[in-house]
Amino acid sequence: MSQNTPMTEAMYYLLLSLIHPAHGYRLMQRVSEVSMGRISMGPGTLYGLLGKMEKEGYIRLEQQDERRKTYSLTDLGRDALKQEYQRLQTLVDDGRKAQVECL
Repeated sequence: MSQNTPMTEAMYYLLLSLIHPAHGYRLMQRVSEVSMGRISMGPGTLYGLLGKMEKEGYIRLEQQDERRKTYSLTDLGRDALKQEYQRLQTLVDDGRKAQVECL
């Protein structure tokens, strides 16, 4: 994922949910809470994204015991989240400027 490439919703909500370190099941709950139930992330999607994001340096394994792995954001992940938030905010602001009346 490059800095200029928009994130998928799943990636964005996962990073957003990792503002506070958490393990897999808790992350699935947070994604649902933060999206107000709009996004439901299953284990396959979650663990696939966790592996990809860890490999790319956006998150790190914080702690592991026999049952759980707890992940946290890296500085790179936090920066990527901020950039995506700003990109999304710009889209909304542009819509307001254009006075989109159909919304």
